[in-house]
Formats: sequence, structure tokens, C-alpha cells
Amino acid sequence: MKKKIKSNRAHCLLPIAAALIVLLLFRTVFLLGYVPTASMEPTLKAGSLVLGNRLDRRFEVGDVVIFQHDGQLLVKRIAAVEGDIVTHKGVGIAVPAGTCYVLGDNAEDSYDSRYWDEPFVPESAIVAKVWLP
Repeated sequence: MKKKIKSNRAHCLLPIAAALIVLLLFRTVFLLGYVPTASMEPTLKAGSLVLGNRLDRRFEVGDVVIFQHDGQLLVKRIAAVEGDIVTHKGVGIAVPAGTCYVLGDNAEDSYDSRYWDEPFVPESAIVAKVWLP
């Protein structure tokens, strides 16, 4: 009888342990994000879910990232990194150290660095790098 009770406990503990591991991974390693607009089309369709990696902190031109801007999480592509020259509101400026310049793939429907008074995203504001489908 005692063996049967232990067996039942093991069956209960396994799903709980698995759920805790998945929860821990999504709090520390992965980020599940939602793309609400068409700003990243055709790469990411409006309404898409994306999986991001929180641990990869090497950012390059072409990477799609999830970052904090004005209290919101946004998804954009890195167009320029530290030291690159960008034209912002008609003026050529260098991207400062520790920041990047981001653009949406759908230029006609994207609120991105081109329109912000402070166009550069600090690397510390980047939450995750998107793993593309």
C-alpha cells in the first residue's frame, strides 16, 4: 500500500516540477512576445507571437529585438549600431556607444527611431533578441 502512495506522489510531482522549470526558463531565458501591428511586415505578421532570447547580448545590424520604449515593449530591426552614421531628421549623426538605431521592416507603417526625439535605444533597454520563425 505504501508503494502505491509514493507512486501517486511521483505522478503529481513530475508535472509540477516540469511547469516550474518552464516558468523559470520563461522568466530568465526566453520571452514570448506579441506583434500587434504591421510595423514588421513582411518579416513578422500583425498578430504574430515571437520567441525571444534574453541571454544573447551581442547586437548587430539586422537583428530583430524586443525593447522598452516609453513604457511599451516594441519589436524592431537594428539598422545601425555604435559608431555608425545615420541621417535623423535631415542631420547625419553617429550612433553613441551602448545604443542602436531601430527601424520597422514596414517603413510606411512603423513608429521607430526616425520619429523619436531621442532616436537611440540603449542596449540596456533591449529585453530580448527575437528568434525568427
